Amino acid sequence: MRSMLCAEAFNPDDDEEDSEPRVVHPKTDEQRCRLQEACRDILLFKALDQEQFSEVLDAMFEVLVQPQEHVIDQGEDGDNFYVIERGVYDIVVQKDGVGCCVGQYDNKGSFGELALMYNTPRAATIIAKEDGALWGLDRATFRRLVVKNNAKKRRMYETFIESVPLLKSLELSERMKIVDVLGVKSFQDGERIIMQGDMADCFYVVESGEVKIMMKSKTKADRQDNAEVEITRCSRGQYFGELALVTNKPRAASAYAIGDVKCLVIDVQAFERLLGPCKEIMKRNIAHYEEQLVALFGSSVDLRD
Repeated sequence: MRSMLCAEAFNPDDDEEDSEPRVVHPKTDEQRCRLQEACRDILLFKALDQEQFSEVLDAMFEVLVQPQEHVIDQGEDGDNFYVIERGVYDIVVQKDGVGCCVGQYDNKGSFGELALMYNTPRAATIIAKEDGALWGLDRATFRRLVVKNNAKKRRMYETFIESVPLLKSLELSERMKIVDVLGVKSFQDGERIIMQGDMADCFYVVESGEVKIMMKSKTKADRQDNAEVEITRCSRGQYFGELALVTNKPRAASAYAIGDVKCLVIDVQAFERLLGPCKEIMKRNIAHYEEQLVALFGSSVDLRD
């Protein structure tokens, strides 16, 4: 389907690619609106400034796919990064000559970045299950803007990530992959970061400032005096928001910024893909949370039901 590309080494600190002409695919206002909506939650783009993000949007092009079409094939060199606008896509990996479906993208998300970031062949085949629409970004633009930016981010967060106790059990290469998918969010004093009862789509590590974890008792939900109670505080290097991702339940507590707070954010897909080895540590912490709830509310039912 595609010509193979030479996988030359890419140095993100090399300025040569900055002189390459900008790629622009003209779009109607309606197309640009759809594209912006599709790219809104793509973590790889979060580190870009407004001008870089605009350049990425200019360079992206629409790809319409049909059922059973292979968007990328395992083993090929990477040519484009793709953002999903609509459609369902199977992730198929060949093991011992047999194709095995290991996951699925359902009308959101992105794929194809690993081959472009790490200069490796495609790790999986992506097959459209139905008619769908994607937005592609060519390899040169992806590297010039996204990979370069990630290299800066890597330098900024390498040392910090190494100091996060939770991540000590990971190999260095695994920790670096986490840096590559990190988003960064800032919050002002008193701002609510997560809300008890909401569904979870990400996990947070505190980079600076302090976060207060507050909870209302579900067992006293119908009582007027059921005020939020402070459970704990998280400071630099500590994390929160993992509980709902480990238990697949709604948020068990709310979190608020104390003063100005900066958090690193890892979305649920990256959490599942990269933090598997840390889950046992997180599960052990659930027992500690239960003890705290017994002390505060006389019961730990709030976590278990």
